[in-house]
Amino acid sequence: MSRASSHALKHPPVTAPSDNPAGAPSPFPELAVAIERERRRGRGAQSNASGRYEAEARTAFDDGWQSLDDLPPFQTSVAIDTSRKVITRNDSPDIGFDRSINPYRGCEHGCVYCFARPTHAYLGLSPGLDFESKLFAKPDAPALLEKELAAPDYEARMIAIGTNTDPYQPIERERKIMRGILEVLERAGHPVGIVTKSALVTRDIDILARMAKRNLAKVALSVTSLDPKLARTMEPRASTPPKRLEAIKRLTEAGIPTTVMVAPVIPALNDSEIERILDAAAHAGAKEASYVLLRLPLEVRDLFREWLMANYPDRYRHVFTLIRDMRGGRDYDSQWGTRMKGTGPMAWMIGRRFEIACEKLGLNKRRTKLTTDHFAKPKRNGQQLSLF
Repeated sequence: MSRASSHALKHPPVTAPSDNPAGAPSPFPELAVAIERERRRGRGAQSNASGRYEAEARTAFDDGWQSLDDLPPFQTSVAIDTSRKVITRNDSPDIGFDRSINPYRGCEHGCVYCFARPTHAYLGLSPGLDFESKLFAKPDAPALLEKELAAPDYEARMIAIGTNTDPYQPIERERKIMRGILEVLERAGHPVGIVTKSALVTRDIDILARMAKRNLAKVALSVTSLDPKLARTMEPRASTPPKRLEAIKRLTEAGIPTTVMVAPVIPALNDSEIERILDAAAHAGAKEASYVLLRLPLEVRDLFREWLMANYPDRYRHVFTLIRDMRGGRDYDSQWGTRMKGTGPMAWMIGRRFEIACEKLGLNKRRTKLTTDHFAKPKRNGQQLSLF
């Protein structure tokens, strides 16, 4: 048997289980061939299909010379993002902020469900393994932010950081771009809300604690599961659940308002843990909580399917049946107002369970609202100081 035939037998196209009569079309289409496990060790995605804007698709195949065996593992590379602005604005009616900052593009955490994966297609890269291995850093972000805050027409409102990619992903440990951003915001007295699933956020407790005393900072830690196996396969390079709970404890002890996010909630996979996650976070000191239902826009749908078939094939059909029940019969519905929580009986039940658990644990009794009263525009180079 040739090596090519052997590879095809070991990694055939995956077809989801179906109860449909013979010859009837399956609602669960055939999935792509996965990349060799050794090449993607420590990664979340199973494949690296071309982005949706590419004129040609890339497909790895053995040409008979055992070429697939010679391909190297996916290594993390970091390029420089030369954007001229760092604040991104939005007018979405169902999120609580109108501006955000993302110090990095792509995310090494490798969360397979990440709704930000499709943004890598804008760069001509794959939302799959490229998203978690080919990263872009914005080293000029602090300087660009200071310039934007100093603009004459700038009006202060809370800036959200980490809403797309995690600002405390592993490469932040050395690059410290996020810390530079916080230093600028502290000097300007500008409010900031941070979303992360990394315990590295505790490195900046000194800055965040000073800002929190002036009601300028709050942090949300995302805890998806307390099951170490599920967390490791679904979020391979993110902090472990115990580390995230420890981070919540340290932040709250430092006087920093901290929220736990049960996100995403995946039916038949981690929805049974909602109450346990909230209980653990409340005991760690969290005072607020929120949740978001699994979102599968564009390429994320097939990436999640591949991952589910590779790791939990027995739950594949049940998970997607429940997802469609909460998305109006589709895998995803991007409609404002329902995209975060879903619709239907299952979505309603998840919402009620969450509310009851929060009520029992005393969560969300009071919401932290940051202030803009301390904001002072940074002084630009060459700007004349006021005499009075």
